[in-house]
Parts: sequence; structure tokens; C-alpha cells
Amino acid sequence: MIRVAVVGAAGFIGGELLRLLVGHPEVEVTAAVSSRFAGKRVDGVHPNLRSATDLLFCSVDEVDEYDTVFLATPHGAAMTQIERWIGHTKQVIDLTGDFRLADTEVFQRYYRTPHAAPHLLGEFVPGIPELHRERLRGADLVSVPGCMAVAGVLSLHPIRNMIGPDARLDARTGSSGSGATAGDGNLHAFRSGAMRVFAPTGHRHEAEIARHVGVRVTMTATGVEAVRGVQTICHVNPKPGVDGKAVRQAFRERYRDEPFVRLVAQQRGRYRFPEPKILSGSNFCDVGFAFDEDTGRLITIAALDNLMKGGAGNAVQCLNIRMGWPESFGLSFPGLHPA
Repeated sequence: MIRVAVVGAAGFIGGELLRLLVGHPEVEVTAAVSSRFAGKRVDGVHPNLRSATDLLFCSVDEVDEYDTVFLATPHGAAMTQIERWIGHTKQVIDLTGDFRLADTEVFQRYYRTPHAAPHLLGEFVPGIPELHRERLRGADLVSVPGCMAVAGVLSLHPIRNMIGPDARLDARTGSSGSGATAGDGNLHAFRSGAMRVFAPTGHRHEAEIARHVGVRVTMTATGVEAVRGVQTICHVNPKPGVDGKAVRQAFRERYRDEPFVRLVAQQRGRYRFPEPKILSGSNFCDVGFAFDEDTGRLITIAALDNLMKGGAGNAVQCLNIRMGWPESFGLSFPGLHPA
């Protein structure tokens, strides 16, 4: 058993980490750090964990030594606190945006602030098991990508050498993506029934997708009424000679042995393309495509639960790889239908 701490444990991602880790066969959660709820029961904030744990939230001053620390803090906090956490653990898995980009200039352009720990940017291994599994086996510093970035990367990576240099990505996300302390714009009265474009240009996940796929990315992000879920639709131009059969083969070959990526590109049926609703609570990312043979138009589609494969689930998968455990430990829930 390894001793684990979750920092930012009162948030949505922190709660998902606790849900996964308290049932993990090789993990003992020994600290749930929260600046707001120190001393209070974890199941008072995360009622789904009633009877699953008697853990109390603790303050950062009560931090001890741990084998692994998960950082689920607000963006900007991890890079100012990273030296503290490196001093308390053998491994840090960061779920914020602070270490997702390796270039300081790119980071400042997208996050509008200088990086507080630029010397560590290149030390973090990207938490995308499908791309960086071998590096993750020995990684003590891991940065889990953003939810829409994971979906975009997994939907493009198999065909990156079959398309032109540009990709246009349309992403939709549920309200939980805004976090547990989101502002007035996330109130039910404003969010219910809405399809709100909150990032028409310049979304920070553009840089993450471009880093891992090697194409220029422009992205638009829209908030929809769902609580959980991300769906990305990416428009790309296939190179001459590429057809639907070649695209299907590329996806199948790339993800044949991946435990949490499934190709969904059926000719008919209600769920013939990736749909986030049936993935709630699971660590799967479903990917698919549509190819218009008459026009040569190619669209890739991906769906996932933003709090799972787009966050906590992906982080636990990275932990499993690092420790040499089966990747499915703590992640076997298949999702719900209907939901």
C-alpha cells in the first residue's frame, strides 16, 4: 500500500480522486487537503462517499510525508507551491494547467501570467498514457492535460501524418468543467438550457493539442447544459489519397491494445458516434470519425467524462502505470445506460 494525499480535495476533481482512491486496492488515502473545510468530514462535501470513508479534511499545515501527492488546486496555485510538495513526496501528479506546456513563452501567451517555476516545466511528463506510457513508468512529476485537450489529442493523434497542418476544433463541455467554486455564470438560472460560447478563440487547450499532435489548432469552446461530459468535433483536411478506410485502419491499429480508448464509428444506430452521456463515471474516451468521400471532408469526434478520463481517472491511470500495477485498478466502472 502507498500513502497518498489529495490537495484541493473539496473540489469536483478532488472528489473524484477520493472516490477512485478510497476503493483502490493498493492505495491508502491519508490526507484530503482543503483550505475551506479543514477538520470537517469528507462525506459532508462529497455525500457519495458516505460509508466509504471516515476521512476528515486537513489543512496544508498538517501535511506529512507521502508516496504520491495529487494536486487538484486552482490554476496558478500548483506552480507557486510545487517546491513544498516536492519536499513532501516521491511523486507529484498535477491536474492543474500549470505544467502542461513546456515553453514559457507559450505558457505566458495562453495563461496571461509569467510562470512561477519555469525550471520545472520540462521535468513534468504529460499524463497521456496512450502517448507517453514508457516515460510515465519512471515519472516522478506528471502533468495531466485538460479534459478537452485529452479528447482532441486522442481523436487526432492516429491520423496526424494523414492530414494537413491545420485543425479546427469545436468543443462542448458540461458545467462541472467550471469547478466547484464557479462564479455567477454557473448558477442554474443562467446555465440551464444554455449553449454558451465561453471561448470563441484562443482557448488554452489549443496549445496542448498542438504540442502533442504537431498541427496548428484553432478552437472554440461551448458550455452546454450537461453536468458531466466533453465532446470534441475536429475538422481537418486529409492528404491526397487518404480515404475513410485508411482512417478507420489508422484508428484501429493505434488503439487496438489501449484499455481506455474505444473506436466508435458505426454505420447506423443510436450511438454510432462518440457520446459523453454514456461515459459518465467511466475512464473511457470514445473516438470516431466521419468521412465524406464526395468532398474529402474529414471530421474526428471524441467524447469522455471531463472529471474522469479528462481528469481524475486519467491521473489514477498514470499512477497505476508508474507503480507497475494493472492500468484498470480503481477504474473498472463501465459507465451508465440509460443515464
